[in-house]
Amino acid sequence: MRTIREEILLTLADAVIIIIFFFIGLWGYGMWHDEWSGYNASWNENVSDGVCNIAVASVSGGITTISGATTTEEEDSFITNADDVIALLRSAEADLNVLGVIINIDSLGGAPVASELIANALKNLSLPTVALIREFGTSGGYLAATGADTIIASPFSDVGSIGVTLSYLENWEKNAKEGLRFVSLSSGKYKDYGNPDKPLTAEERTLLERDLKIYHDQFVKEVSENRNLPIEDISKLADGSSMPGELALQNKLIDALGDQETARAWFAGELGISNEEVIFCE
Repeated sequence: MRTIREEILLTLADAVIIIIFFFIGLWGYGMWHDEWSGYNASWNENVSDGVCNIAVASVSGGITTISGATTTEEEDSFITNADDVIALLRSAEADLNVLGVIINIDSLGGAPVASELIANALKNLSLPTVALIREFGTSGGYLAATGADTIIASPFSDVGSIGVTLSYLENWEKNAKEGLRFVSLSSGKYKDYGNPDKPLTAEERTLLERDLKIYHDQFVKEVSENRNLPIEDISKLADGSSMPGELALQNKLIDALGDQETARAWFAGELGISNEEVIFCE
């Protein structure tokens, strides 16, 4: 016969086994639920709350790839880091509840590479995408928008400004009046060209204008490819000027005039659902 002590030990052992199997079952259910429902156990990695189905990204202010490019929180609110936008797009694509992406654009431009990265990320996305230009979608802001499947802009928006600038303010005359003298200590003839504290020579201007043409031609080429328009048509528009939404539509730089409700109707048509079923993750 078992002693009371043995009975207690067996009861405790059974309890431990039951608890272990309970937690194994709970863990297994959680893994299954996460996989099939599209939710991630960490809610902050998920774009949708389980109800909304259109991810919302934003490109506002200057576009950059440099983290900590500014020094204050107020200044940070006026820039968009391309890496942050791309991370959101990837999260949206991984979320089974997300059926499309809208990217709101209010930008006068920024770094060409950062703008190109956003455009390419949109192009490579497997989801339907809309770029909604509100106040501004110019220069790099417009380049970023061209990666979307369709571009919608407000009639009051400013669109285009296809071109590149390297302009800067020269200080050397002011410095000379104040008794300041620029001392060049460079290992190469052109190492300090473009420095605002020294006069720009004719040779240096030629180098900068050479680079400007290369950047400009690449900008035109990418807009042409992304918008599926003849490069000759884009070249004619690429004088650096911008235009209202209505003219942008006439020149095929955008696909429609409107707002978020226009985008909602577009998504509904693309996804084969009603307008009411299109819910933005705001």
